Amino acid sequence: MDAHEWTSDAPEPGTAVGYAGVLRELLPIALWRADAEGRVLEWSLAAQDLLGYPPEELIGRYGGPILVPGPDRAAAERLTRKVQAGETVVGTLPLRHRDGHVVPMEMWIVPAADRLGRTGTLSIAVETSAVRGMRDSLAALEGLFTQSPIGLAMLGPDLCFLRVNEALARMNGVPAAEHLGRRLSEVAPQINALALEGMMRKVLDSGDAVVDVRRTGRTPADPDHDRTWSCSYAPLLDGSGRRLGLVASLIDITDGQRAQVEAERARRRFSLLAEAGTRIGTTLDLRRTAEEVAQLLVPRLADSADVHLLEEVLDPDEAAASTHGVVRRVAIAFTDPSAPADALRAGLTYQLPLGSVYEHVIAEGRPLDLYQTDIPALVTDPGAEHLRTYLATLGSARLVPLVARGKVLGAVVVTRTRDRGPFDEQECVLVDELVARAALNIDNALMYTGQRQAALTLRRSLTNNALPDVAGLELTGRYLPASDHEVGGDWFDAITLPGGRTGLVIGDVMGHGIHAAAVMGQLRTAVRTLARHDIPPARMLASLDTAVADLGENEMATCLYAVHDPVAGECLIARAGHPPPALAGVRGTTVFLDSPPGTPLGTGGRDFRTERVPLPPGSLLVLYTDGLIEARDRDLDQGMGQLAEALLHLDHPLDDICDGILGRLLPSTARDDVAVLLARAPRTRHERQRWTHR
Repeated sequence: MDAHEWTSDAPEPGTAVGYAGVLRELLPIALWRADAEGRVLEWSLAAQDLLGYPPEELIGRYGGPILVPGPDRAAAERLTRKVQAGETVVGTLPLRHRDGHVVPMEMWIVPAADRLGRTGTLSIAVETSAVRGMRDSLAALEGLFTQSPIGLAMLGPDLCFLRVNEALARMNGVPAAEHLGRRLSEVAPQINALALEGMMRKVLDSGDAVVDVRRTGRTPADPDHDRTWSCSYAPLLDGSGRRLGLVASLIDITDGQRAQVEAERARRRFSLLAEAGTRIGTTLDLRRTAEEVAQLLVPRLADSADVHLLEEVLDPDEAAASTHGVVRRVAIAFTDPSAPADALRAGLTYQLPLGSVYEHVIAEGRPLDLYQTDIPALVTDPGAEHLRTYLATLGSARLVPLVARGKVLGAVVVTRTRDRGPFDEQECVLVDELVARAALNIDNALMYTGQRQAALTLRRSLTNNALPDVAGLELTGRYLPASDHEVGGDWFDAITLPGGRTGLVIGDVMGHGIHAAAVMGQLRTAVRTLARHDIPPARMLASLDTAVADLGENEMATCLYAVHDPVAGECLIARAGHPPPALAGVRGTTVFLDSPPGTPLGTGGRDFRTERVPLPPGSLLVLYTDGLIEARDRDLDQGMGQLAEALLHLDHPLDDICDGILGRLLPSTARDDVAVLLARAPRTRHERQRWTHR
């Protein structure tokens, strides 16, 4: 006890017994002594705290009537008689607090001689609720240490283990008993113990707990694998705030970390697949599509990606024995600056070595991993020593065929350097999936390229935009496809007619591609054939309407046909649903013909009217398709207004006027095909004579 220690000599009456240090902190114990008649001789400060009576209120007075409630007084007197008879009594007795409420107490009453040598009593009492709380706390602490799967330890101020549970002993691979009295750096030095001890020392010095510190290492429990733990440290304090040591808790989160890493990898895989859907095949350009594949794979999945296509796929018209088994590199991406760029540039062709793993992949259409033993068979060129040396430094490689619609188009070679580690199973699946998606986009690009080439060939065979020299007119024209990758059904033409006259035609077939170009070719041929029979404009359109209807019920086109007579200085014009032509005069005025537009060809309306339009000297007739004046950011009236503004200066060369129109109305890529035909009447007699006699 802090103030007095009990000895065989009894303290003087009237003194208060002091606090008991550690016991007071853990469990306040009330002590008092009474003489043989029941008068209180001593009263401890802890008794004052628990029951509220200061010593001066009790010492010298009979304690029973004050402390024991009436209903329990008889029982208390019986216990007192037993003690005075020499027995030690242990039991529960309710006592009255100074403020009147009852406090259940656990009592230990022993015989004690008073100053006259008679048998009095020494009462040792603790509050029942405090005893139960301590019992429950000890049980909880014991259960936590013995049953918790969390590693737990108590360490002293010197950071030596005071207690360790079995869970922590299993984590460290060292029996719990061998921890006691030793430091972490002595028990498990492989887990960066010195750094952790430094952190524990900071916890002791600052008094602030640290939660979820991650550490990774190996212990005797699993010496061949790294494991990860979440560590938390809290200071262990006594009732006065004095630091007695610290408590450590450890959770093995290795499996959770692995699951989290795997989940993140899966998220990245799905993200890459989603990105592939938006990045690969953004255009129908074959080489651009191949480059997108390589750029998607490098560097996130591989250190290099090499896209090869079979020559017989790239150029099927030239397929022969000379191209069989030949592959062409169409795209490559790599991160290693030491890679031989000359030997890895796009455009190079290679003959697949007979019996090699590459030939096997192309033949069977199944991916395979490549090994160092495959390199000599793949690189047989005697001058490729630099390339062979570079390939020998790679850590892993995979050869994945490009298969689309059951046909092998080529292959993609992906590699990794040795310091990155080989492709695991999931990464192989991801690479194969990305290449499979790329194959479909490459096949689409191949088919589109073939179709576009066929359409361009067809268009070139059906049209000739070189306009003839005609009497009494200066001509120029332009055709602009909606993109470099499409052809459509817009066209224009000029036809020499009897009597020095000229037939002018412009048209627009609905749709794009080979079919629209083919329909356009048939209409152009029909116009030329009918024009040579000197068919008037309205009858010309009626005949074309029948021709379009014969092609199918879904075919439709707009068309304008005009016949210019240089002697009369006028044009006869008929329209089939086509935009009105513009007539620009030398004084800067532009008008659009407002006659009925007629119905498109193929609709069966056949309501075509002819309009007689004067074409004075120096005036300009502008024929165009709707792609010139239609746009997302303007309506037709605005487009026609801009066209009129572009026709203010007719004294410029006709080609310059035409380019100015296109530059003003089509500042960016057009949404639709555009055809423009300009016809200008001679401005002077000399010019009229020159154009008349041509």
